Amino acid sequence: MPTKWSSILIVALIFPALLISCSQQTSDPEYERLKARAQNVTIIRDDFGVPHVYAKTDADAVFGMLYVQSEDDFNRVEQNYIWATGRLAEVEGADALVSDLRARLYMTTDEAKAAYQSAPEWLRQLCDAFADGINWYLATHPEVKPRLLTRFEPWMPMFFSEGSIGGDIEQIPLDGIDAFYNRDGAAALVADTSRTFKEPGGSNGFAISGELTESGNAMLLINPHTSFFFRGEIHVVSEEGLDAYGAVTWGQFFVYQGFNANTGWMHTSTYLDFMDEFVEDVFEDDGKLVYRYGDEVRPVQVSEVTLKYKDGDSMSEKTYPMYHTHHGPVTHTLDGRWVSTKINWDPVNALSQSFTRTKLRDHDEFRDMMDIRTNSSNNTVYADSSGNIAYYHGNFVPRRDPSFDYSKPVDGSDVATDWQGVHDVEEIITVLNPPNGWIQNCNSTPFTSAAEFSPKREDYPVYMAPDPENFRGMHAVRVLTGISNLTLDGLIELAYDPQLPGFEKIVPALVHAYDSQEPRSGDLGDAIDELRDWDLTVSTESIAMTLAHFYGTALYERGTLPEDMAAASFIEKITALSTLEPQEQVRIFSATIEMLTRDFGRWDVPWGEVNRYQRLTGDIRQPFNDDAASIPIGMASGNWGALASFKARRYDDTKRLYGTAGNSFVAVVEFGDKVRAKSMLAGGQSGNPESPHFDDQAQRYADRLFKEVAYYREDVEARATSHYQPGL
Repeated sequence: MPTKWSSILIVALIFPALLISCSQQTSDPEYERLKARAQNVTIIRDDFGVPHVYAKTDADAVFGMLYVQSEDDFNRVEQNYIWATGRLAEVEGADALVSDLRARLYMTTDEAKAAYQSAPEWLRQLCDAFADGINWYLATHPEVKPRLLTRFEPWMPMFFSEGSIGGDIEQIPLDGIDAFYNRDGAAALVADTSRTFKEPGGSNGFAISGELTESGNAMLLINPHTSFFFRGEIHVVSEEGLDAYGAVTWGQFFVYQGFNANTGWMHTSTYLDFMDEFVEDVFEDDGKLVYRYGDEVRPVQVSEVTLKYKDGDSMSEKTYPMYHTHHGPVTHTLDGRWVSTKINWDPVNALSQSFTRTKLRDHDEFRDMMDIRTNSSNNTVYADSSGNIAYYHGNFVPRRDPSFDYSKPVDGSDVATDWQGVHDVEEIITVLNPPNGWIQNCNSTPFTSAAEFSPKREDYPVYMAPDPENFRGMHAVRVLTGISNLTLDGLIELAYDPQLPGFEKIVPALVHAYDSQEPRSGDLGDAIDELRDWDLTVSTESIAMTLAHFYGTALYERGTLPEDMAAASFIEKITALSTLEPQEQVRIFSATIEMLTRDFGRWDVPWGEVNRYQRLTGDIRQPFNDDAASIPIGMASGNWGALASFKARRYDDTKRLYGTAGNSFVAVVEFGDKVRAKSMLAGGQSGNPESPHFDDQAQRYADRLFKEVAYYREDVEARATSHYQPGL
């Protein structure tokens, strides 16, 4: 135990070192520059920890925006850039090298730096502010130890220019890249034809005309189905016209899904064909790789990239060749031939469009912004204070020769298969102020987006809308049809309607199959009666919901389907499975009952006992534990048509289902003379388990208890719990 004098000696030794450290810090010109910048920003945290960032310029607002994101969850800010810039293997080991290679195939660090230098001055200022905001956070929080990135650079956002999860690049499968670059193309890319029950990605967006609302004002539902804790809630304001509120993907400097005083925008993932695979005719000529393109022979662009990876306690390196044609990087092989995958890669314009979107005042300006045409992986649902509602199915749509089937790889040596520019916005599928008064998209076909006033399939090339209908889209049309005098609370009720149309065929079919059996299995009779009497709605108390979910999952994964249905939609497969032989249906249901009895001690388990929300730590990879506290959730999988989607599954050490994605950030917005909104964020604003805002919205999330959004300064001040300047 230290004595009094040893303690004094320790202090005497440490204090000069602290003085030296502080002196070095305060005399550092970079530190002083960032400190001066921080004085231009005011942050107000409201009673739910939502940061409201106020600054004179847009750039200073971005500085504050990245600072508060780092405060709330630096781990996820850093993780997104470790992944996006192709450095994941440096923290996760050699297995992540293929992910890093994919990132570098589409952009090298030098190309990102060149893109930054080519950007207009106003955008470079925002990128500078992005880096300054995170670096200032790290400078003022020495206790925070980054996993890898100790300094952020202004060119980094060029790697992460889309707001969706992974953007376009995550659509490129890793297994093909792995086979080509790690195993000399020994295995070609094989389509995933498995029927593992997977939650659909994407989101819901509703736009409601004032003709159907009590106030006469337009409304917007913002309902992304992203990973929990992937986006934070934020409000960012500048004296240059920025006043945006909504969800921001950690590490980006624009509100991705949100609203300002006059316009609101909701993005849903699109199935529009915005990327293509070109089978190349590659051969060697005079010792060099070339490929055929029409009557030409062009050189294959060959380069190298050296990637680092964690190797035990040390760092190793691996150098890869990279091959490109004018179509894009070579990503896999098909029947022994190289395939290049072409996507939209225009980070400067993508960032410009994403930030510009947040500052617009009306639909005319919004429509002009859409002409930038770089938002490739998203649809957009829109509403504004002038009463307009609109829908854009995609934005970046390559113009193609319709005589080719671009749903499959095309011949890259045929000049006619090449993209022929990009479609004008007037040519893509759009809806503006339909007479029915509402628009919906749930990652579903645009041809049901506005009831009978929806666009017509025959008016557009197939590649513009291969999107199938899904049960969420069907459900959305049902709840919106016939609405009137809608309020914000009424819109929330629509968004959480408990009906599950995905069970409308398979549950009655199972009951009929059981009833047709002779002799009937007495052990199953009580469970069948639960389903017989079920109204096909989800709730925490419903035993039938538990039975239906596990039976439906098993039926989808194990039921016999014709081989030609491998590429069919989920609706088509479920419809076909409802016609299986009665014996097979009953056999799968019997196995379901056996599983529930084995895992839970009985088959009659209420859904809330099975379907849970749990948040234990702030780690990027959330662990789950049946013995730890969790909350029952009365939502269901979007596969079954649940508008309020809750992606949940079992883990190696759990019997219960734990949610990881689905309803994450949700907002309902009403426009008018003043904008009004309510919002919900899964769990809470902070990723720090010690923060009161780590899980202060968890029970509210389960109870659908939305909070009023504080948008105007007087409302923010009334609910303020803290005022401060970043790091000061």
